[in-house]
Amino acid sequence: MRKFVIRSVSLVIFISHMAIADQIVLQNGDRLTGTVIKSDGKELVIKTEYAGEVTVQWSAIQELTSSAPLHVESKEGQTVLGTVKIEEGKLNVETTNRGSVVVPKDSVSLIRNQGEQAAYEQTLHPDWLHSWEGGANVAFALTRGNSETKNLAIAFTADRKTLRDHLGLYMNSVYATNDAPVAIPNLTANAIQGGARYDHDLTPRVFGFVAGDFQTDQLQFLDLRSVFSGGLGFHLIKSDRTTLDILGGANYTHEKYDTFSRNVAGLTLGEELATKLGASTSLTQKLYFYPDLSETGEYRATFNFGTVTKINKWLGWQNVFGDIYVTNPPPGTRQNDILLTTGLNFSFKR
Repeated sequence: MRKFVIRSVSLVIFISHMAIADQIVLQNGDRLTGTVIKSDGKELVIKTEYAGEVTVQWSAIQELTSSAPLHVESKEGQTVLGTVKIEEGKLNVETTNRGSVVVPKDSVSLIRNQGEQAAYEQTLHPDWLHSWEGGANVAFALTRGNSETKNLAIAFTADRKTLRDHLGLYMNSVYATNDAPVAIPNLTANAIQGGARYDHDLTPRVFGFVAGDFQTDQLQFLDLRSVFSGGLGFHLIKSDRTTLDILGGANYTHEKYDTFSRNVAGLTLGEELATKLGASTSLTQKLYFYPDLSETGEYRATFNFGTVTKINKWLGWQNVFGDIYVTNPPPGTRQNDILLTTGLNFSFKR
C-alpha cells in the first residue's frame, strides 16, 4: 500500500511538472521539455532541467506548446503576448485582450519569455547605475635585500552599452621607485593616463562622439595634459563578437609642464577594435593620431592594447600595454612613454 501511494504521488508530481513546462516536438519525433527562452526566427533556445540551455533550428520544430505567456513579433511588425501553440505551420497565440491570434510560423521574427523581454526593455531605457561591465587589474611588487624596489601598477576599464549609446572609461598607471641609498633618481616611474568616451548612434553605422583624455608623467615634467575631442565615427564591423570603428574630428589640448604651458588645436583621427577570441579571451586595441594645427609637423599619437582571459565569472588574467608619443616634449625628456601592466583582473557586471 505504501509503495502504491508513493508511486501515485510521484506520478501526479510528474504529470503536474509536464503540465506547467513548455514542450517542443521536432520533425524527427524528438521531444524537449523545459522553458522557452527566446528565438530570433532562425533558432530557438529552451532551458531544460538536465541539459541546460539547448538551441534548436526553428525550421526543425514541428510542435511547440508554452505554459507561460511569450512575446511574439512577426516580420510584418505585429506584436502579441500570450501562451503559444504551434501546429501545422501556424503559431496560435492566446492573448488576454484579443483572443486567439494566428501568426504563420515562417513569419515569426522573434520570441521572448518574460525574463528576456524585461532584460530587453532594460536596455532601451536603463538607468545610469545599470548595464555596466568592466574590470580592474592591480599588481604590486616589492624587493628587499640586495635590491630595494617597489612597483605598483593599476589598470581599470568599464563599459556601458545600450542599443544606441556607449560610454567607456579607462585608466592605467605605473608607479615605481628604487629605494637603495645610492639610487639616483629614487623615482623611476610615475605616470597615469585615463579618460572617457561617449558615443551615440545617429544611424546603424554612423555615430557621434565626445571624449576626454588626461595624462600626467612626473619624469617628463608633465603636470597634466587634457585632451577634449568630438566628431563622427563609423562602425566598419558591429556584431556580438567584434566591433571595429574609425573616428575623425577635432580636439582642444591643454598641456601644463613644470616650466611652461601651451594650448593646442588639432585633429583627432582614430581606430578602435574590440573582439572575442574564443569563449574566454577578449581583446581591445586603440590607435589615435593627433596632428597639431597650431604648429605644422608636430603631433601626438597614442596606442593601447589589452587582453583579458577569464578564469571564472569574476576572475581573469589581464594584460594592458600603452604607448604615448609626443614630437615636442620639454628639452631633456624622451618622446615616448610606455606603460605595461599585467596581473589578475577582477571583473564586474551590473
